[in-house]
Amino acid sequence: MRAVRYIMAGAALLLATSAIAYQASSNQGYRYRWKDASGQSYFSDSLNTDALKAGYDIVNAQGMVVRHVDRQLTADERAAAKKLADQQAAAKAIADQRARDDAQMLNAYPTEQAFAAARQSQLDNYHQAVGTTQINLRGQEKTLADLLNRAGDLERAKQPVPPYLTDRINEQRATVSGLRTTLQRQQASEASAKATMEADIVRYRQLKARADANGG
Repeated sequence: MRAVRYIMAGAALLLATSAIAYQASSNQGYRYRWKDASGQSYFSDSLNTDALKAGYDIVNAQGMVVRHVDRQLTADERAAAKKLADQQAAAKAIADQRARDDAQMLNAYPTEQAFAAARQSQLDNYHQAVGTTQINLRGQEKTLADLLNRAGDLERAKQPVPPYLTDRINEQRATVSGLRTTLQRQQASEASAKATMEADIVRYRQLKARADANGG
C-alpha cells in the first residue's frame, strides 16, 4: 500500500506547492521541514532537491505540521507502484464481475431446485454428446476392423493389397483416432461440468442464504 500512497503523494505535490506558495505570501515563518539521512532537521521557505528526495512536512506560521509529502519515487518504484495499482484494479474488476454474475444467477433462479435443474440440463447435454460420439466411434472401429480383415485375407492368400485399400485403411485409422480424441475431450468436459455443478450449487446456497438474511 506504500507504493500506492507514493503515487497519490506525487499527484498531491503540485497542489501542496501551490497552497504553500499562497501561504508564503500571507504568512511569515518556515514553510517546509525535512530530515536528511542522519536525522538532521532542516527548515526552509522554499523547496529544494534535498527536500523532494527526502520527503517533507508542510508547516504553518506557528510551526504546526499541516501536511506530510512523501519523497519522490525512483523509476523502479514508480514502475512497481504502477504494477501494483494495475493488479489491484484487475482484481477489483474480477470481483465486480463476479458480484454481477452472482446477482444475475439469483435473479434467474429464485430457488435451488430451479438452479439445480438448469445445471442438470447442461450436464445432460454433455452426457448426450459423449453417448453420440461413442456410438459413432464403435461404428467407425467396426469399419476399420472390416478393412483390416480384407487386407489380411489378401495377404494370407499371397495376393497384393491394392493401393486403394491401403489408402482407405489409413483414412479410417485417422477417423477413428480423431473420434477417440474427441471422446476423451468430451468425457473430460462432462467430468468438469459435473464438478462445477456441485460447486455452483454449494455457492448458490451460500449466496441465497446471505440474500435471504439481508432481506433480498
